[in-house]
Amino acid sequence: MHLSRRHRVAEEMDDPRLGARRHMAALAGLGRINRVSLVARAIWPGIEEMARDEARPLRVLDIATGGGDLPRELLRIGRRRGIRIEAAGCDISEVALRYARERSPGVRFFKLDALDEPIPPGFDAVVCALFLHHLKDGDAVRLLRAMGEAARAVFVDDLSRDAIGLGLAWAGTRILSRSPIVHADGVRSVRAAFTVDEAARMARAAGLEGATIRRHWPRRWLLEWRRT
Repeated sequence: MHLSRRHRVAEEMDDPRLGARRHMAALAGLGRINRVSLVARAIWPGIEEMARDEARPLRVLDIATGGGDLPRELLRIGRRRGIRIEAAGCDISEVALRYARERSPGVRFFKLDALDEPIPPGFDAVVCALFLHHLKDGDAVRLLRAMGEAARAVFVDDLSRDAIGLGLAWAGTRILSRSPIVHADGVRSVRAAFTVDEAARMARAAGLEGATIRRHWPRRWLLEWRRT
């Protein structure tokens, strides 16, 4: 399928009829993929820079947290480096939240539909990984705008839509997970993902002026923005 434009199809992980056992198996597979992809390490330098300027713990919220891998890893890195953060995660799925709570002591999780409910105030940084590609273009812009209005800094990490990324998704999901849901959704995710140029245009449309985007392993991009 040609990758010059997005091709969105419903992913199995988004199906509310998905059984809890299969859902949790998929979350476990995604957790391994996130660790190999070093998402938290890519985001961490920006978090650490903010935290060093604070007299109190930096408050970080992960949107569409899934299994809670990102806030859990950010909290772990912070503890190892002596940087105080308060990590939280939100998701629309009760199954994902239950899975995340069981594996992430010290992280606060709560239910939130980030597209239809306001992001709670009081967070310094709002992060989001592997969620933007699930959304229509207009909804993605709306979410970026809401994140920028809710916090002083925004960090968004997602897949890059290209042939190499597609190949890596096909192979990587099969190496790192036995879940057929992860195998199918991994390829669908790349086909639905945004390019760096598309992400930059959406950031401008959302009012995130001055946002920077850089590529990182494995065929991902990280958008960073701070309020001036």
